[in-house]
Amino acid sequence: MEPIVLVGMMGAGKTTVGKALAARHGLAFVDADEALEARTGVPIPLIFEMEGEAGFRDREARLLDELLARENLVIATGGGAVTRAENRQRFKRRGVVVYLEAPLEVLWERLQHDRTRPLLQVPDPKARLAALLTERDPWYREVADLIVTTRHGRLSAVVQALEEALIAYGVPLPAPSA
Repeated sequence: MEPIVLVGMMGAGKTTVGKALAARHGLAFVDADEALEARTGVPIPLIFEMEGEAGFRDREARLLDELLARENLVIATGGGAVTRAENRQRFKRRGVVVYLEAPLEVLWERLQHDRTRPLLQVPDPKARLAALLTERDPWYREVADLIVTTRHGRLSAVVQALEEALIAYGVPLPAPSA
């Protein structure tokens, strides 16, 4: 089974939903941001500080290329992974891409107290979040094979909606393990 690639804004629930989906179906799970931190030995904000966003995106692209070569894997991408055309092309060629969509107000509610997001360390983080969503939403839609909303409901309901969408799309999910 080719990788299931979760794209969407920071705060959309890619890691939480991805972990739950993978665990339920006995698949491997990788959060690309966590994997990059493990590989470099430093937190993402420090990579941004030392190498800028371009340096971070270069590292991210190399990691995603490796991850997309694997099978039976759920990948939670970083919110900005779609900003690189090469990543969007890779996603379309080598994975089933799911856009986990959430509106600005939901994202803001989830992120307003989060101080670990380098792109939100600005005087008006909500305005920055809105600008990022406006910029990235067309790219998420461009690469998405499926769109699943995370704005309402419990985690179990979102995972169920994702499972149903994947099965309807023809993804051969392993039987649930729990």
